[in-house]
Formats: sequence, structure tokens, C-alpha cells
Amino acid sequence: MGRGVADGATALIADPTRARMLALILASPEGRATVTALADELGLRQPTVSHHAKALHDQGVLERTPEGRRAWYSIAPTELDRVRGVLGQPGAAPPDDAVVDRIVGDLAQRFAGTFARETVARYVRESLELVSEHAPGSARLASRTAGFAAERLSALAAQRAATRGTPEVLFVCVQNAGRSQMAAAILRHLAGDRVHVRTAGSEPAGEVSPGILSALDEIGVPTGGEFPKPLTDEVVRAADVVITMGCGDACPVYPGKRYLDWELDDPVGQPTTRVRDIRDDIDRRVRQLLAELD
Repeated sequence: MGRGVADGATALIADPTRARMLALILASPEGRATVTALADELGLRQPTVSHHAKALHDQGVLERTPEGRRAWYSIAPTELDRVRGVLGQPGAAPPDDAVVDRIVGDLAQRFAGTFARETVARYVRESLELVSEHAPGSARLASRTAGFAAERLSALAAQRAATRGTPEVLFVCVQNAGRSQMAAAILRHLAGDRVHVRTAGSEPAGEVSPGILSALDEIGVPTGGEFPKPLTDEVVRAADVVITMGCGDACPVYPGKRYLDWELDDPVGQPTTRVRDIRDDIDRRVRQLLAELD
């Protein structure tokens, strides 16, 4: 989600009335509530509550589900961590030492013969710090840490390989929540195992934008549980092709690689029609890239 959109949502949540509404929805057994129920609990008129609910819905904080003559409001899954943080309700605790040790053990087994356990442990703990920094309070810190560490170790292993038959492509944008995720998802979908695809962000957001997921779903392209990741040196070194999208000079330049800069508007926070236009532009560029790689 774009920085301006993210800040706007946080400001909306911090409003005292809206914060009380969200707290009531969080506390409800079903995780949802109607305007009527919220108005009764808050002692406010229904039009007032409807106004606040619409503002939160328009910003993507609330989801609206009509059922007959009633409409239920629930907190959008992608906004739960932010809502909990603003309301002072912490998300999941960081993984404990036992979980971290398990991640290290699993990855040490996966990369046996390539990296020593000490190397794996260093990358896991460093990855945990990076993920925690960019997605504080996330309920999926353990799985994100494991995935991010595995990707970095895979990139490092690719550098060490004497020959590689599979081209490596890295897409980089600012927040790794929009353009780069779209491009990577489309390329993975079209190329399968013929291309190894990675993404990163110079200033990664906490989640992939819901609007991006919807736009990809419209054309039948899955994201496979991807999440924004920080840009690290080993993923750049491993890439054969590095494609940047609005991140300026954040990406280091190494000899022997192909660098492309795709000038694309950031789709995050844009109207649906504009997001579709950007998606289709990315789709065209990705198909051209794949033809060149093949």
C-alpha cells in the first residue's frame, strides 16, 4: 500500500470514534458487526456510525458484506495488524527460540552440503530482524522469516553454482507491494520452472496491496502467498536480469547483468480502472521479456 494511503488509513483508525468502532468489531464473537449494533453500543445515531463505517470501508480498513437488508462490517484481513497496532492490541509475538531453531534445522537440512548450519543460522536470525523491522506485529513472522531466509540462501547458492540453466529475474520497486509483485506473479504464471523469479523493495511495505491481489485474480494469476521483502545484496548478485520500477538508485549495479528500468505508475491506491491498465502494461512487458529469455 502506498505511503500516503497507509498514513491516511492510520489516521482514520486513530480517530476516537472509529477506534471504538473497530475495537467493538474486534471484540465481537464473529469478528463483525452491523451499523445498528455499533450505534447502540456507542450511544450514537446510526447516520453518524454509517459515515464513519463508509470512511473506513473506502480506505480499505473495513469490508462490507450485505445480508438481506443488513450489512455486516468486518476488518479487512490485510489491515488487522495495523488496526491492532493503532488500538494497542499487539499482534502475534515474535517466534521463540524453539521455533527459530526449528527453522534453522529445516533449512540446514535443505541446504546440506552447500552451507554450514552456522551460516544458515546467521541468515535466519538476520532475516527475522529484517522482516520484523518492515512488518512489525505480523501474525506470520515465523513463516515469513523461513521463506525470506530460504530465498536469500537460494540466491547465495545460485552465485556459487558453476553453471545455471535457469535464468534468474529480479523485480524491484519501492514497497514491493504493487508493480514488482504483479510482474513477478505474471512471469511465474507464464514461465513456470523455466525462469526463477524474485522480488524486493527498497522500502518494503507490510503487505501486498489488496487491490493488486484482486487485479491479478481477475486474470487468473495467483501470487502464491508472496509478501514484501527488503532488497538484499545476494538476490541482486544472483540475478541475470534486474528490472527496476521507480526505485531510483537503490539497486546496486554489478557487471555481467542485464538491467532494465520499467517506467510505470505505482498502482497501489489507484482507481480500479487505472490498476487494470497498469496490470495490462506489465503483462505485455513480461510476455516480451519471457520471449527474449526463451
